[in-house]
Formats: sequence, structure tokens, C-alpha cells
Amino acid sequence: MATGQLFSRNTQALFYNYKQLPIQRMLDFDFLCGRETPSVAGIINPGSEGFQKLFFGQEEIAIPVHSTIEAACAAHPTADVFINFASFRSAAASSMAALKQPTIRVVAIIAEGVPESDTKQLIGYARSNNKVVIGPATVGGIQAGAFKIGDTAGTIDNIIQCKLYRPGSVGFVSKSGGMSNELYNTIARVTDGIYEGIAIGGDVFPGSTLSDHVLRFNNIPQVKMMVVLGELGGRDEYSLVEALKQGKVNKPVVAWVSGTCARLFKSEVQFGHAGAKSGGELESAQAKNQALRDAGAVVPTSYEAFETSIKETFEKLVSSACLELSKPICKHVSLSNLHNDQVEEGNIPPVKEVTPPQIPEDLNTAIKSGKVRAPTHIISTISDDRGEEPCYAGVPMSSIVEQGYGVGDVISLLWFKRSLPRYCTHFIEICIMLCADHGPCVSGAHNTIVTARAGKDLVSSLVSGLLTIGPRFGGAIDDAARYFKDAYDRNLTPYEFVESMKKKGIRVPGIGHRIKRGDNRDKRVELLQRFARTHFPSVKYMEYAVQVETYTLSKANNLVLNVDGAIGSLFLDLLAGSGMFSKQEIDEIVEIGYLNGLFVLARSIGLIGHTFDQKRLKQPLYRHPWEDVLYTK
Repeated sequence: MATGQLFSRNTQALFYNYKQLPIQRMLDFDFLCGRETPSVAGIINPGSEGFQKLFFGQEEIAIPVHSTIEAACAAHPTADVFINFASFRSAAASSMAALKQPTIRVVAIIAEGVPESDTKQLIGYARSNNKVVIGPATVGGIQAGAFKIGDTAGTIDNIIQCKLYRPGSVGFVSKSGGMSNELYNTIARVTDGIYEGIAIGGDVFPGSTLSDHVLRFNNIPQVKMMVVLGELGGRDEYSLVEALKQGKVNKPVVAWVSGTCARLFKSEVQFGHAGAKSGGELESAQAKNQALRDAGAVVPTSYEAFETSIKETFEKLVSSACLELSKPICKHVSLSNLHNDQVEEGNIPPVKEVTPPQIPEDLNTAIKSGKVRAPTHIISTISDDRGEEPCYAGVPMSSIVEQGYGVGDVISLLWFKRSLPRYCTHFIEICIMLCADHGPCVSGAHNTIVTARAGKDLVSSLVSGLLTIGPRFGGAIDDAARYFKDAYDRNLTPYEFVESMKKKGIRVPGIGHRIKRGDNRDKRVELLQRFARTHFPSVKYMEYAVQVETYTLSKANNLVLNVDGAIGSLFLDLLAGSGMFSKQEIDEIVEIGYLNGLFVLARSIGLIGHTFDQKRLKQPLYRHPWEDVLYTK
């Protein structure tokens, strides 16, 4: 066990099992204390490497992340504190691995419930190798103005209130981390503050004991008095009793053992900590308090009087009026036995008060408290995932499922931001089904097949096929709708429309097919037209497209209305006939490219199918045959 100070303003730690908040609190404490370097040198996250971004004051810094303890220790040889946030299942193994590193001097184990046999092994190894274990079941420790472990001392506001940003003269050790925060505040009120505070943890076998740290404090010149908070259960306090009796401690000790209320219960009571359970009279709080009092510690009559005892002891040290070298502060400690540097003309030198810097608030915290306004970076009007369940255009997910919404209904919510009538959403679903695939020979499917056979993953294969969609393949729905709408709205006859397009050198979108003819119509077009004539209130745009087809067929037998033209014209009828869209909204929908989106969505189903098909068949790398290529000069 170390015999002096554990930490300094230059101490750096390795943090095991990344937790953002405790690390950020350590870095904020560093900044508050005016440290030049962050106290967290590196993070160990098993299986991960890279960096984690955190704040050091107002500056954003990148802390290295290592996958193993050995790698972290090698990369940061000056980091001698290991802060272990692993669960109780792996805390012992990772702590032992850290203790075996020559660069690690102190290990803090935060987890509760570490098996006692494992803890004993850790204690034995640490003591035989002159290393320190704090915990298990600890919040950690702090050296005021220098270094703190994890969540020790809580929030920045509490740290400032307890004046932990600068050193005082009191060494404090406790079993309880929660009560440590309370005592830091108490000590700050009635003394010049904490110099170092340690919570050894509430397990039955702590890695280091109350007396270990009191003896350390006794060797630190800046510590003028010690405050100890024990609890019922176990016999750790008796090692401190022996140290006091043997004269190993020559500074005042103010102590209290919590749990005196246990005698009020008829049966044995287990308090919060694993070790807080009285196993007999010697382990009771009353017996321990009396033993400490008999050994020379200042022990109040109740916890309520603890603060007064601390205050009076400190005032005796600093008050020259009370400085009588023959008058003992406690039974085995008189002022004549104090270190020379502890008394300076009868006084502890007053602590120089400093104003700590302002810790910048996180943006989210500042926004919630109403201190700042920050512009958003993204606007979303179609979905919201902030509540108990996601909503699509204001409709909760539970309603979508319970009311039997289909894919078409979900598309109407996410694309059009409204619930369309059932015939509209059914039409959308029919379009998806009819356009899902058109065989392996079309360009999109061909690209996907070639990519899948090259061994690429699903997303790569899908995207290679989607990238072929455009004016020549599947991307003519928007253009068909755009041109048919413009011609119809301007009252152009089919002849005027087709001939004007011809003069511009533009093929009529939605007209023409490589295979289908006037006497061999596309079955998909017939199905769409039949559904629309049965369910749509109006099919004026579709009928106009049919009239255009009649004219184009008089020119060539393959200039039939294709599926792009059918969907484009019928979607115009859906938008106009439903009565749910204004003229401006219809124009915007056509202009943005909604209708091509329908083809992209539908064809993705087929392209995914082709990818799976090729992988299931274990097809080899595709190479295009030479005989299918015209090699020419």
C-alpha cells in the first residue's frame, strides 16, 4: 500500500469501458482546477479502436480509444491510474490485468457485486506489489484542485460549492460514496476544505481500508486533520483503532460510524452496502464509535453533532488563542506532537481563495434551461420519433397497425403527408406490384445480377441496378405526367401535342415499347386502366393519353401507351380527382419527382430478388462473351 499522496495535478488515468458522462465530468473538473493537460489519457473499449470526442473547457479534444489494456498502457506510459467501469462480471479480470501492468499504480473498481474471492485475489496481488485498489463498489476519490475519479463529488455545481477546485487541509475517507458528497459539503462549510477524499467502497472486502488511507494522510504534510466516516458491519474500523493506540497517527482524527439505529430493529438488518450488516456486538456502530473514542479519535454523540466536532477540531488547529501546546486535541494527539509544518505561529496558513473558471454548458443543457437559442439543422414534417412511439404524419405507429394500414397507406402518409382514400392507396400498391420486376434482361436487373455475381453485398448490388433508372429506363413516369398534363391543360389536340414534341426533337414520354404492339398491348397497362375506370372519380388525363396513343399508333405499331405513361397519366387523375390536392400541390408533386419514386421503390423489390437469386444459385463472376461484342476500328 502506498504511504503518501496518490494523485497530483499531473496524474493521468486510463478509463476502462467507455462512459461519456463520468469522463466528461473528469475533464470538466480538470478545467475547473486549471490543469494544463486532461486527466484522461486514453479509453479502453474491448474490441474498439479510434477516438472519442469530448470537451476540455471550450476546446473539443479527441481521446484515443484502445482495444486492450496492454495497448493502452504501452501508448500512455505516464498514465498510472486505471478507472474500471466494467460490470461486476468482468471487473475482477480486467482489474487484475491492469494491476499486472508495470505502469499502473492505482486501480479504482466502480462495480458492485464483484465476487469476494476475486476481490481477495486483487487485494493480495496489490499489497504484494505495492499497488492500491480503491473499491469495489466505490465512486472513487478526489484530490482537490488536482484529480478526481469518474463521478466523484457529483456535479460541477456541487464541486464548486464544496470548494474542491482548490486544496484544503482535511483528509477524508469513507465507505460510502453518496455520504462522501454530503461530507465534502459539510467539511467545506466548517474548515478550509478537502485536501484528499477517498470512498473505499461498501463491499465486505474493500481493496484498501480506512486505516490505509488515514496512515497515508498522516504522511502528507498538507493534510492537517482527518475525517473518517465508517459504518456498521465488518471490523475495518478496528485497524484504525489499533493505529491510533500505537501512536501511528499524530494528527487529529474526527470519526463517526453510521448505523446506530440498527439496535432499534428486533432482527438483523442489511443496510445499503454489502458490508453494512452487523455480525455481532463488535461490529455494531455503537461499539466501533466507543472503540474509536477510547483510542483517541474525536467521536461525537450523534451524526448530527459530527459537523460541530469537525468544526471545533479545525478551529483548535487554526486559532492561536487556543494554541496551548500541552492541551491535547484528542486523547493521543496534542498540538505539541503535530508536524512542524502544521503549525505556523499557531495557525494553519489560510487557503488562498481562487475564482474557478466558468465551465461552458453543453448546448442541450443550455437550451433546456432557456439560456440560449440554437437554430436547427434539419426540418422534418413527415415523421416524429420523440414520443413513446414513432408517428408517420401525425399518425401513431399503433394506429397504423391496429387500423390495418397497408403499404399504400404508409406511402400516402410519408410521401403526401395525408391519409388518402382507400382506392388511391390500393392503386399505389398495384403500381408497386406491377413494376416490381420485368425480368433479368432489362438494364437495372442486368447490372444487379452482374454486381451480385462479382461477390458484392446486397446494398452494392441494389444500388448498381437503381443507378440505371433514368429517362431511358423506368424514369419516364414524371416526364409522362408532366407533358400529358401540360398538353391537356392547354387544350392541345393529340395531333398538336405529338407534332409539337416532334418539332422540338423530344420523344413523347410514356409512348413506345421495344416489344409490345398495338395488337399485343401491355397487360400491366390494361390492368391499371381497368382499375381506374372502376374506382376513380375521373380519368380525364388517362383518356387523353389513350387519344394520344391512338394517334401515335397511326404512325407506328410499337408506339403504344407503356406502363410509364399509364402510371403517369393515372396519377394525375388520382391527384386531381381525389379532391385532396391543390393545383399548386399537384404541380409540385410532378416537378419534385414523386412518380419516379414509385418506380424506384417498386423495382427495388425485384432487384433485391435478383441479388438473392444469384447468391442462392452460387453463380460465378460474369464475363460478357466475345461473340456478343462487335470489335471494330
